[in-house]
Amino acid sequence: MGAAERKGRERAEREHRIIAAARAIAEREGWDAVTIRRLADEIEYSQPVLYSHFENKDAIVAAVAVEGFREMAVALRKAASGSTGRNALKNVAIAYLAFALRRPALYDAMFVLPTGLRFAEAGTRPELRAGFEALAAAVTPFCADVAVVTETFWAALHGLAALERSGRIRPSARGERIALVVRAIVASGNNSPTRR
Repeated sequence: MGAAERKGRERAEREHRIIAAARAIAEREGWDAVTIRRLADEIEYSQPVLYSHFENKDAIVAAVAVEGFREMAVALRKAASGSTGRNALKNVAIAYLAFALRRPALYDAMFVLPTGLRFAEAGTRPELRAGFEALAAAVTPFCADVAVVTETFWAALHGLAALERSGRIRPSARGERIALVVRAIVASGNNSPTRR
């Protein structure tokens, strides 16, 4: 292994340690507890070393978010595998909400905190596209305009996750709400002009 290859591997390992430490602190104490100084102490590197990897905290949050989108895409694809139609749609919705509720700090990094990540653009990162594509795969059998229906499905799930996480809606009615969203997506396909 050459010196450049070794340095590249060491750099990637440091970045991984920074991201892992940020996730761990955020899950335990919330994102306000994640600071460059705290991360430097946690992983025993100087602050300048952290800044050589990430411009600021927002850049670290973005790196965590990218990991989250990768993990969410895997979870959604796994939820849909082996099922079709309404069942796949329902299983994806259940998996999405479970992901959001089980990993609140990670979900905040993905959808709440500033990151500079861009969606629905030519330069959108593949990890972000993968999450959207996993949702799109579930809605595709029911619609002509996959992008609009997927965005609506995503918005509904995100809204449900945000409201349940904040205690504004009853967790006991989650199944009924998922069933309602699934029926709405299926009905949108039945009412599509190209499906009549």
